[in-house]
Formats: sequence, structure tokens, C-alpha cells
Amino acid sequence: MRIAFFTEVFLPKIDGVVTRLTKTLEELAAMGHECIVVAPQPCPDTFAGFPVIGVPASGLPVYPELKYGWLTPHATRIVTDFNPDIVHVVNPIWLAAGGIGVAKLHRTPLVASFHTNVPDYMSDLGLGWFSGAVQRLIRFLHNRAQANLVTSLPMLERAKQVGISNVTLWPKAVDTRLYDPQRAHAGMRSRLTQSHPDSPLFLFVGRLSKEKNLEFLHGVMQGIRGELPDARLAFVGAGPDEEPLKQLFNQPWCTFTGYMRGEELATAFASADVFLFPSKTETLGLVALEAMASGVPVVGARAGGIPFTIRDGATGYLATPDNTVEWVDKAVTCFRKKEFRAAARAEAERYSWAEATQALTGVYSEVLQHSAKKA
Repeated sequence: MRIAFFTEVFLPKIDGVVTRLTKTLEELAAMGHECIVVAPQPCPDTFAGFPVIGVPASGLPVYPELKYGWLTPHATRIVTDFNPDIVHVVNPIWLAAGGIGVAKLHRTPLVASFHTNVPDYMSDLGLGWFSGAVQRLIRFLHNRAQANLVTSLPMLERAKQVGISNVTLWPKAVDTRLYDPQRAHAGMRSRLTQSHPDSPLFLFVGRLSKEKNLEFLHGVMQGIRGELPDARLAFVGAGPDEEPLKQLFNQPWCTFTGYMRGEELATAFASADVFLFPSKTETLGLVALEAMASGVPVVGARAGGIPFTIRDGATGYLATPDNTVEWVDKAVTCFRKKEFRAAARAEAERYSWAEATQALTGVYSEVLQHSAKKA
């Protein structure tokens, strides 16, 4: 199968969408499929042996890390010459919307995936007044596709509320070879706790940005430290809110490391005690699965796709968004329930990228068969 991906985000950006896309490309390569990727610059020239076509892009004023790219005639010609069997647009807004145009122009079957609940992000970015227009645009673009993929059951319902049709689940997955409890390391734990490795260590990994609701953790940590006086918090990541967060959490018990990748990141996960995930707008929350694969239980907001990831009371806890008292109680209990660590790992072992990609190619095949019948 020949597949052309048009994506709004790609390497070197680090987030759950990029992780899913790169892991999928690796699995598609192993399965013998041919792919091409069109992505905003800067980006690598190749990935998993597939060509990556970079197009001009600019950062959003309110979120410089997020690029909006525009499709060029050169990129369009390359995709046309590639002659894909199917076009897959990832989070279509700007660049990927151009991919929809390419698919329609050449009558190529089209699949779209809905990874980011953009309308709900608008308020966090100070653009709440624009969310209605964005929702209408997303509905219009996704309904050009023969199939729309979502990554959690809550987001399947959200997509339907937005008015997106032909919605199906793209199963969750995590790399349990990379993320493994055996990677826990005393040196990393000392780094994350500022040389207090025996202290309870709470962790967040991801973008440091408004939509992650990280300011809320300041009050939570104060409450946790009332129960566990030596408790520490580490933020692994970077983003537009990094400096305000450093000012808010200007305490000896808090550490900011910047971004980590690969084995270094996996070691950071495995070296923590509890993962805290206060975001209210996640479509899945892949980092929660990565924490669980590392044997680290999660306390996450009962919102968005996070309840699809955590088994409440078994691999961690779900907590009411912004309820500090409840979060403190569940975070401390989670730390004390050592049996959650093995349960979290066992849960994560159920979800492989190979199986998730097999499900994806099954959707591609169904779309191709349906398109052939209509032709």
C-alpha cells in the first residue's frame, strides 16, 4: 500500500501526535508499505526510510512551538508523482487541509485523524471567541474524509458532538521496550530530586503550556508536602509557559529539566514514584501510558481521553479537575500503594504499536474497498 501523510506536526517537535505518527511509520515500514510525509519545516529529510517533504511554516504568535505550514506546488508535484493509494491527513487545519485538496483533486481515498481537541484549547490560549469558527472548520475538513480516526472512546464521542461523521477508533499503544521499570536509575533520580533521591518523587512530562493546567499543581504539591514533607516535583519538558511556571514553582523542591528524548526520557519516567497529569483537554494522554509502561502509576484528571488510559483504583486514580483536596489525597494514596506499579506495567503491556498499526491498515483497506465499489 502507498500512503501519503500530510501532518500539521512532525519532528523535531515532541508530543503525543508526533510519537504516534513516528511509531506508526516505523511499523508501516516493517510491514512493507511505502509512505511519504509532508510536514512543516524544519523537519528531517527522511524518517524510517521514507521521504519527508518539508514545506514553509511559521509559528503561531500565541504558541511559537506550533507551526502552520502551507502546501507548495513542489510538494504537491512530489506527492502526485508518488501516486498514493490513500491519503492520510493528521489533525487537518492548515497544511493537512491542503492534503485534503490533493486527495480530492486526484480522487484518492482519504482518511483523517482527530488527535487534538483544538476548539477546547482556544480558551486556554486566550482565543475562546474563535472556538466556534474553528469547530466549524474542523467539522468541514474531517467530513471530506471517508474515515475519521480518534485515539480514545471519549474523543469518539467528542468528535461526534463536533459533527464529524464516519468516526472509528485507532487503538492506543505504547513502546514497552523503551519504557520499562528496569530503566530506573539512581543518578537520574538524584538529578530529578536535586540530590534528594530518597524523597518521594512526583513527575510531569510534556509541553509546558496553558492547556496542560500545570499551575494547578502548585497547590497540589503544597498539600502533598503537608502529608509527605520531603516530596519533590520534576517537570520534564519545555514550552511557552516555562518561565511563568519557573517563577511560580521557585522552590527547592521543584526541578525543571527541559526536554528529554529516547532512553534518557524513559529513565526519567522509570525513576519517578507517581505521574501527575492535570490536563483537562487531552484526547488520549500518551505520556500517561508511557508512565504506566515504566511502572509508574498516574493521577490524572477525569476529563477528555485520560479516563480511557487510567484504570481508576488499579493503575492510578482519576481525580476531579481542579479539586485540590481530592488530588492531594489521591496523589499521596497512589504513592503509598506500591502494588499500583506492577499493575500499571501489566496494563501497558496490553497495547502494542504493531497491533495499533494493523488496525490502522485495516481501516485503510476498508476505505479502499469502499472506494473501489463506488468507482
